[in-house]
Amino acid sequence: MRGGGLLFLALALALAACGVAGHGVHPLSRIAVHRARVALDASAAVRASPKLLGSRGEDTHWVTVDFAVPHASDDDWIGVFSPSEFNASTCPDSKRSGQIPGPEICSAPIKYQLANYSSGYAQSGKGTLKFQLINQRQDFSFGLFSGGFSNPTLVAVSNKIAFANPKAPVYPRLALGKTWNEMTVTWTSGYDSSEASPIVEWGMEGSPPARTTADTATFGRERLCGEPANTVGWRDPGFIHTAFLKNLRPDKAYHYKIGHTLHNGKVTWGKPKSFKAAPYPGQRSLQRVVIFGDLGKAERDGSNEYQNFQPASRNTTDAVIRDLDNTDVVFHIGDISYANGYLSQWDQFTQQVEPITSRVPYMLASGNHERDFPNSGSFYNGTDSGGECGVPAATMYYVPTENRANYWYVADYGMFRFCVADSEHDWREGTEQYSFIEHCLATVDRAKQPWLIFTAHRVLGYSSGFYYSFNGAFGEPMGRQSLEPLWQRYQVDMAFYGHYHQYERTCPVHQEKCVQEGTVHVVVGGAGAYMSNFTTVAPPWSMYRDMDYGFGKLTASNETTLQFEYRRSRDGQVYDSFTVHKDNQNV
Repeated sequence: MRGGGLLFLALALALAACGVAGHGVHPLSRIAVHRARVALDASAAVRASPKLLGSRGEDTHWVTVDFAVPHASDDDWIGVFSPSEFNASTCPDSKRSGQIPGPEICSAPIKYQLANYSSGYAQSGKGTLKFQLINQRQDFSFGLFSGGFSNPTLVAVSNKIAFANPKAPVYPRLALGKTWNEMTVTWTSGYDSSEASPIVEWGMEGSPPARTTADTATFGRERLCGEPANTVGWRDPGFIHTAFLKNLRPDKAYHYKIGHTLHNGKVTWGKPKSFKAAPYPGQRSLQRVVIFGDLGKAERDGSNEYQNFQPASRNTTDAVIRDLDNTDVVFHIGDISYANGYLSQWDQFTQQVEPITSRVPYMLASGNHERDFPNSGSFYNGTDSGGECGVPAATMYYVPTENRANYWYVADYGMFRFCVADSEHDWREGTEQYSFIEHCLATVDRAKQPWLIFTAHRVLGYSSGFYYSFNGAFGEPMGRQSLEPLWQRYQVDMAFYGHYHQYERTCPVHQEKCVQEGTVHVVVGGAGAYMSNFTTVAPPWSMYRDMDYGFGKLTASNETTLQFEYRRSRDGQVYDSFTVHKDNQNV
């Protein structure tokens, strides 16, 4: 490729790095924390109640915040801060010497609401708001700010409130292990392993429970690679524990609970949960897989200008929860929490999806909003991760990778093999990831696992998204160039992607033509973040397009028939479906 061709490729990669699929602006990034001033007004007040949260073991609690100011303005707002102390003394460089003054506030709130959400505030200067808080290991306080988001001035601070046990083990999340008969349990707590031993008590009904000790991990500010993650977005992640439950019996129900054994022998337990073990490779049984990308999080209390950033995240989460009795495993293929460097949002995401992750394996792929940052080793040099560079995602959630820095892995589930790629690292021929992808596809025993699925976050296959039409490839630049020969050679049944916020399904396609033995490519990036546009005219290989929020579901019960459904999040109903048929000779 010469001259203009090289320039075009550079432009295409630059546009891709900038998040051209349309990912919006994080609500917390609108607050100019570096400009914040502290000017407490004795005639202004904020009061939060109750002071003690979770006294009955709850992980969430509704809080009432009453506030008053002598002169109300439409741009006044209430911010929730945790830890409760958020003045200049808590800044990393607060003890530095020198004449240059530091910031007066150096941490972003974990959420906010506009004061005028309270009816009559503009006229009376008095208001009441409701916030839903979750257990995030630290206490809370509420700040009343004037000056809007651009020039915030703190005029009043509330009393402190806290959960009864802020260190409690919370938000369990299951994942498949490196072997089919292993399940992993990951959770978050405030207990370092030197303070209390993390354990999982588990077993089948009617059998004596076993106890398995968990590994413990965390990370510091220094491991993050840029702003806001290592500045105003930083929040201590607590301790993340992972236990490996081995030698499970296929398709059997297990109960479990997470906990910590204190030095005095007392155990602090989480809530009891249950899961079903995976089927063995080749087992012919009903196997159902939900798959989507770009979910993000949404506040149930209206905070952070709900509906402006991830409009459908809550709807999709609730729709999956409603159908959880008919779901065996979930794949969330990138753009997970959209924390974008505001680390408090990871806790809030894990709490939102906990009804799912505590019952079925929740498998992740890495997206641009987890990994990308300039000069950090990612394939794209965009800033979409907000300086996280994959560290929170790789620590908060377990996936069965050989190297946690490389987010590609194999997941075997009954009749399925999933080859999960990492589109934020180089996948082209000659790279380590290319070798992994080929090995994953080549080593599956199709007699046992007839259904071979490829997944990645970015569209390495086919999409008629509006941006992708500019580069002429109708997909990620250079995506199919290396990978399409592998999909064809190893007869990949389906490939799934996120990144573009819409739903699209192709025919069985190879080299832009519908063929009998091609791969069906599906974009399921419409789980939460706002919609992306299609091209005006659909290409011949595009069979169905929908600019609405939804998710996909695969169902297999034998080696010859695989059903796929696309469901909209608003009602959980099926709006597109198709069936892949094989004869026994092909299997």
